[in-house]
Amino acid sequence: MKNLIGVFIKGIAMGAANVIPGVSGGTIALITGIFERLVDGIKSFDFTALGLILKGDLKGFAKHTDLAFLIALFLGVVLSILSFARLFDFLFIHYPVYIWSFFFGLILASVYFVGKTVSKWSWDVIVVFIIGLAIALTITFLNPATQNEGLLYLIICGIIAACSMILPGLSGSFVLILLGNYQLVMIDSINQLRFEILIPVVFGALIGLLGFSHLLSWVFKKYRNQTIAILTGFIFGSLGIIWPWKDLVIQQFGEKQKVVGYNWILPEINLQFGIAIGIMLLGILTIWLMETMAKEKT
Repeated sequence: MKNLIGVFIKGIAMGAANVIPGVSGGTIALITGIFERLVDGIKSFDFTALGLILKGDLKGFAKHTDLAFLIALFLGVVLSILSFARLFDFLFIHYPVYIWSFFFGLILASVYFVGKTVSKWSWDVIVVFIIGLAIALTITFLNPATQNEGLLYLIICGIIAACSMILPGLSGSFVLILLGNYQLVMIDSINQLRFEILIPVVFGALIGLLGFSHLLSWVFKKYRNQTIAILTGFIFGSLGIIWPWKDLVIQQFGEKQKVVGYNWILPEINLQFGIAIGIMLLGILTIWLMETMAKEKT
């Protein structure tokens, strides 16, 4: 029981990381020493597990899948996400520049720490980095992603969010910002219990955890440098979306208003600017500390 309480607390830390753009739940799992056990547990939901269920061997199923560990961990994750979603909702309304400054620092630091894990920058790795950069710039400046409540789009968001929980260095919340659905998925749907949003996202999360864990593991093993390079380019090219000082371009579509772009502005040199820079440095320091702890753990 004591061990499961520790796992539950680690789940709380992972959940908090999944809400914060730039911080990866997988990194927290690595730091706390449960990364390998988490991946093994997810992969264990296979035909063997199905056979145990069909035989009615629930004890064998629980042992094969490390079920007690996974339940304790994901209970912590869910509780944490519910709590931090309310906090961020308050911050986005009352202190938008400060919260975006913190996120900007997180993601700026992530560019360096994710990119440095590439073992060799060969020509093909550089090409995929440029591809990732170009994709992100296109999203940022030519056709900014806007909030989308489409069923398929929400499922994709769920897949991405789930994958971030098992991949160190990849923040699902950050990618949700790029897709335009961070506020909808991580804040509004949780605080308002919008099940028409939550159900497709959870369904996508299950697909991401169960269906793609083996594929993602294979891609990272076989094309590790290329995968990290395209992620690095994607992160670097998308800093414009996170820029704290911007005005939203809003258009009316029938009865609904949608954000269709941004007008970037330069900040005024005042007290707010100084505080924002300090918070940005705090975001950078947060990533640095987490990466240092992960390296020591490894």
